[in-house]
Amino acid sequence: MGDSDRKIRRILVVGGGSAGWMAAAMLANALKQNCAITLVESEEIGTIGVGEATIPPIRIFNETLGIDEREFMAATKGSFKLGIEFVGWGREDTRYFHPFGPHGRNFDMVPLHQYWLKARMAGDDTPLDDYSMAWHIARAGRFSHPSPDQRSVLSTFEYAYHFDAGLYARFLRAYAEKRGVTRVEGKIADVGLHGETGYVRDVTMADGRVIEADLFIDCSGFRGLLIEGALKTGYEDWSHWLPCDRAVAMPCAHPKADPNPTPYTRSTAREAGWQWRIPLQHRIGNGYVYCSDFMEDDRAADLLTQRLDGEALGDPRHVRFTAGRRRQHWNKNVIAVGLSSGFLEPLESTSIHLIQANISKILALFPDKDFDPATRDEFNRIAHGEMERIRDFIILHYKLTQRQDSELWRYVSAMDIPDTLALKIEHFRRHGRLIARELDLFAPPSWLAVHVGQGNIPEGLDPLIDYRGVDAGDWLGRLRGAMAAEAGRMPMHGAVLAQHCAAT
Repeated sequence: MGDSDRKIRRILVVGGGSAGWMAAAMLANALKQNCAITLVESEEIGTIGVGEATIPPIRIFNETLGIDEREFMAATKGSFKLGIEFVGWGREDTRYFHPFGPHGRNFDMVPLHQYWLKARMAGDDTPLDDYSMAWHIARAGRFSHPSPDQRSVLSTFEYAYHFDAGLYARFLRAYAEKRGVTRVEGKIADVGLHGETGYVRDVTMADGRVIEADLFIDCSGFRGLLIEGALKTGYEDWSHWLPCDRAVAMPCAHPKADPNPTPYTRSTAREAGWQWRIPLQHRIGNGYVYCSDFMEDDRAADLLTQRLDGEALGDPRHVRFTAGRRRQHWNKNVIAVGLSSGFLEPLESTSIHLIQANISKILALFPDKDFDPATRDEFNRIAHGEMERIRDFIILHYKLTQRQDSELWRYVSAMDIPDTLALKIEHFRRHGRLIARELDLFAPPSWLAVHVGQGNIPEGLDPLIDYRGVDAGDWLGRLRGAMAAEAGRMPMHGAVLAQHCAAT
């Protein structure tokens, strides 16, 4: 047998939606010859489709595929996203911004936020948000692309997108089919396993068709048809740290008087969870994520309906989930992508990123038919680490709350947390130090925004600052002024959308 006999020749993607079509599109782009890619999906089953906000790495995904930003945004009715505004998370009367990009730019070997802290201790009450270029732009309802000139404050922010996840899947389906992906419509009735190895051999469709493959990508959503249904991989439940287990979603119209969608997502803390607000070109996506121990489904739907900014554009859609992850993302010849691999609530818009991350790892650690255990183990090690770091970052938002007004907030503020997170909180509390770990998706600026935004103000400064002899007051003032001036010169977000990528 020659070496070529061990190559993967047939890949079956089980499930459509964002996960399935992102996987199919990227595999088709990378595997340009000698591999047949098939995707099975059923129109009857439908997709979750509530994940409409993203983080900046999505731009790399689209660029790798050679997708034109204007074309993609027009097709998905997208808008730009500069970060997330958190309302009522620290206390009921507080709000802060988690920006894409840093706060200002470091001008010394001691980080900028240490100089902000020093000024604060001396009586300066300027919010940390005022040193974020992304927030200056977002607050003004404006948008422009970042500058490539690293000397300019216009280079100190990043952006992502809000878009209709169903339309994104449709857009990628056209991309994938154009590059040879075969789509099969129908429901899977049975999964066949090899008797000796326990590997997946084939799937049998409801109409009797049998589809064989060498490698299976499970994008079948929460049920994990292959990874769990066939292979019984197991699930690690994280709901003791992330107790929200329900969401109800409902789109609404833009307020008639407001032609300018906000260029950011908003997350508002509520009685038993939080509410998202995601502005697209044609509507606003809304949802209430809550804990069923503290809130009835009908009550959550009623509260969400009462709090919409415009006319409701559909009935409430309920989703149930359990925060956690599959014990292996890659088991035998099946790799889980999307909700089948696990779920972290959408607080920091990571669902689509986790799809992207697993697809990237499939290409970086692409197997042959031998499915080398060392390759699989490395994939799982990285995937587990990524999800655990994101988990810790989401828990941070809950743990740092000072709210005591309802059962959920009393529970999360008092709960035990992972040691990995407790260490980070304590380092910041003592000296304002941001401890980074391998596989941290969210960089120190993101952690800084949440720590400070939710009241974890350091007791002391980095001792190094006393040796520097830098008077930062004037510099901080000029930085703030430059950001405000540049934001004021930008076009309004709605005008950019109309000119750049009006919905088709």
